[in-house]
Amino acid sequence: MYSLTDWLKSWPLALLPHHMLSSMVRAVTRWRISWLKNLLIRAFVCHFRVDMSEAIEARPENYPDFNSFFTRPLKPGMRAQPEQPDAIACPVDGAISQIGNVEAGSLLQAKGRNFSLVDLLGGDRDRAAAFAGGIFTTLYLSPRDYHRIHMPCSGQLTETVFIPGRLYSVAPHTTRAIPNLFTRNERQVNLFTTPNGPVAVIMVGAIFVSSMETVWEGAIRTGGSGVRCLDYRDHHGPAVELQRGEEMGRFNMGSTVILLFSRDQAGWLPGLQADQPVRIGQVLGYLGSKT
Repeated sequence: MYSLTDWLKSWPLALLPHHMLSSMVRAVTRWRISWLKNLLIRAFVCHFRVDMSEAIEARPENYPDFNSFFTRPLKPGMRAQPEQPDAIACPVDGAISQIGNVEAGSLLQAKGRNFSLVDLLGGDRDRAAAFAGGIFTTLYLSPRDYHRIHMPCSGQLTETVFIPGRLYSVAPHTTRAIPNLFTRNERQVNLFTTPNGPVAVIMVGAIFVSSMETVWEGAIRTGGSGVRCLDYRDHHGPAVELQRGEEMGRFNMGSTVILLFSRDQAGWLPGLQADQPVRIGQVLGYLGSKT
């Protein structure tokens, strides 16, 4: 359960104009005033202890703006993929927020708090039925982490669903304090088909995250008042097929990724637990029969 400190840190955010603040931050992170963006990058690296030795470019001067630094690519070979073809590879650098089974149509958000699978996927019960009784994990990206998202397994994109909403922080104290956090915040559900069944890679927006991107769509148009679905099975262009480990998207500020697998499609490794640090390419489980 949440503490008084969690509550005091989290609920004042409800009074803030989330989207306006995020738009302002988006503008600042794209300023190309050399001395200012260099100062911002250096201050961020120092405060959050960012390991720049892994980045292709280590010097602030080599980034045209703050967002280019924040979404920096890593040096080739920094994140190896598993040797086993049926392994589920961690798609991000970060930490496990929660991991487990989808039970009675709900996912665990924090101790004493669950949220609805149907609501997470935009209110469509048929879409949610594909993952009923399946497994999930919620992965939190802190400000210091690498912010590109890679495929956990190979698959072909079938549908994207953008659900508008608020932009609460997704830091651990907020997930403990705010009910239904991941169904309140805006998010993009990316649905893939694989030989083992459907996979969902869900990008959850957060405060100061006014822009998410995918490799097939570019910057995702945020906001609006209704759920927006794109069916890539009827897409007239080439199919979007991505191999395990390929980049599929990025956050322009930090946030959360939720993975969903269908019933009996996959199993997590024993011993994985909340708050455990993870890195891209780390084996989270295996496709096929449950481990």
